[in-house]
Amino acid sequence: MQLSKDQETPPSSPRSPPPKLSTVACPSRKPRERTSSPFSEVLRRKRPPMLNRELFPQAPPWSREAVKTPPYEDVEAEKDGVYSVYCKRGRRRSMAMEDRHSAVVDHDGGGRRKAFFGVYDGHGGSNAAEFAAENLGNNIEAAVAAAARSGDEGYSIERAIREGYLKTDEEFLKEGSGGGACCVTALISNGELAVSNAGDCRAVISRAGVAEALTTDHSPNQENELKRIRASGGYVDCHHGVWRVQCTLAVSRAIGDEYLKKWVIAEPETRTLKIKPELEFLILASDGLWDNVTNQEAVDVVRPYCIGVENPKTLPACKKLAELSSRKGSLDDISVIIIQLKQFVA
Repeated sequence: MQLSKDQETPPSSPRSPPPKLSTVACPSRKPRERTSSPFSEVLRRKRPPMLNRELFPQAPPWSREAVKTPPYEDVEAEKDGVYSVYCKRGRRRSMAMEDRHSAVVDHDGGGRRKAFFGVYDGHGGSNAAEFAAENLGNNIEAAVAAAARSGDEGYSIERAIREGYLKTDEEFLKEGSGGGACCVTALISNGELAVSNAGDCRAVISRAGVAEALTTDHSPNQENELKRIRASGGYVDCHHGVWRVQCTLAVSRAIGDEYLKKWVIAEPETRTLKIKPELEFLILASDGLWDNVTNQEAVDVVRPYCIGVENPKTLPACKKLAELSSRKGSLDDISVIIIQLKQFVA
């Protein structure tokens, strides 16, 4: 995981964007020279020792049998003008594809009333991404159903999504498979959109052609994430030009990551909004896209394919975004889902 170059993403909160988060730039470094700055000195003060992985039991080696979806090159799908998916394997050819996705649209009496979409960016292997793709949507749906049965009127969709993320994380950790995954999901029901994320996968919506990020990239250099990590006894350091938790991971929230779980939490941030005609489409993507393509660039690429045309086709737009990021130097896996929101206006 690398830090996003597009730092335009506002924090997520229900219905209204809060003030912009402050971040700390990674200090420049010379070969064999440790950069000194007031902030980095504070980070290193009273720092706990690095994790000794030998103290923990090792997870069994990953095998083809342990991964239900084998490594693959590119994946593409398009569904009745509702959504398109394109997953492009990164140019690090020695590594298997670690991204996964999910897309489910329910039909209720002929109308599309409910849908769930997700992009999952694995690190340390694809196990966590695979597990999240198979279980996260079901766990959220089960939490919603349980709340409906209980008749708890104070139960919110944000709470159900949070429970779904945390249960998925708990179940994955019990498997002892190793690795982790960043997630971004979109739950659509009765004309309402709930977008959530943990990590640096991002959701961007087009509001009459203007890009609006609905999620915050959870990076260790964000002030609120840094305070949380330090309060729980961890530290953040600049390693090879990137801020990392325990000098290891470049994201501060994810599913999995057992040995960093005390600091790398699976708690999502969620934003909900009513789907109105001016909300044209939603882009969910891994950081393989956002590290090289800005929010507005992405909207500008997609819009001609689905706005003001007789037969909108967003699969070519997904491919165009992936190609643009690759052309700008991305070596990472790139996964993109484009959802046409007019299909879900209540």
